[in-house]
Amino acid sequence: MSIHAKARKFNDIPLSILDLAPIVEGSTAADSFKESVELAQHAEKWGYNRYWLAEHHNMPGIASSATSILIGHIAEKTNYMRIGSGGVMLPNHATIVVAEQFGTLESLYPGRIDLGLGRAPGTDQATAYALRRTLNMGPEEFPMQVNELQDYFKEEPISRVRAIPGQGLDIPIWLLGSSDFSARLAAEKGLYFSFASHFAPAYLLQALKLYRENFKPSETLDKPHAMIGINVIAAETDEKAQYLASSHQMQFLNIRKGISSKLQPPVKNMDDVWSPLEKAAVEESLDPNTTIIGSPETVKRKLERIQEVTQADELIISSQIYHLEDRLRSYEIISELMD
Repeated sequence: MSIHAKARKFNDIPLSILDLAPIVEGSTAADSFKESVELAQHAEKWGYNRYWLAEHHNMPGIASSATSILIGHIAEKTNYMRIGSGGVMLPNHATIVVAEQFGTLESLYPGRIDLGLGRAPGTDQATAYALRRTLNMGPEEFPMQVNELQDYFKEEPISRVRAIPGQGLDIPIWLLGSSDFSARLAAEKGLYFSFASHFAPAYLLQALKLYRENFKPSETLDKPHAMIGINVIAAETDEKAQYLASSHQMQFLNIRKGISSKLQPPVKNMDDVWSPLEKAAVEESLDPNTTIIGSPETVKRKLERIQEVTQADELIISSQIYHLEDRLRSYEIISELMD
């Protein structure tokens, strides 16, 4: 694949964190928020660039449904790391509300807020209906909503309606995607692009190629800037990392089976949990190239490989690990590899 980017190693580029604010079995959303604060504070100390939270709804194992509120909470508890959304599912909201919320965040924490936008509902269809029933909006109107949102942030908006706060603020907009749609739109509009290869690895290279080859410079960016999402679960040994990863694997298995659950504690043998067919289905989403599990040496080798293949400008890492101490240690190991 022609990647149209200068070769760079993974430890030459910013590494960031995507926190899904997991609610683990036996805990509550309040516990999840406390753990997110602790992780964010450690991440800042370890040198991570961004800390993003994602909008999901009606999921017992994810606490970040009120994404902008949680972004503000994490920003208040940290000092300089960028905090943002990975992402806000724009069709769920009136664009004026998103502009005001992120205008408020940027006013409170200037120079630290990112606005990542997705066009999926972030939930099931029944919940999507509950979210959108008065908006008359769907994913097909996403490009128009992005245009509206950009206008609200201009110094002199076209609309008679003003986002206050929001108007005139410089808030980086990222388009997020798991297919080629957002890659094409980000290229057309000259915006930052982040691909969700942590759960949709099959389209990664195609999306990056489309984005880079079709990119049009804008007031925001003069050249393409792509970040890719990956899962990393690191531990002192490959065996321990595989054990910890079973919580993440069970989460994806339950999603495939339509079972709503909190993040489950790890198990010693996943073959006692899934059938060969279920294992194959989960591994289709958790591709070993973008779901990296292992010791520091294994993680380093695979991070180098994914960066060599994609030449991403940034990597954002998700780690669904049951125990906070294991999760912290995983991100600490990755931070040590940055050096």
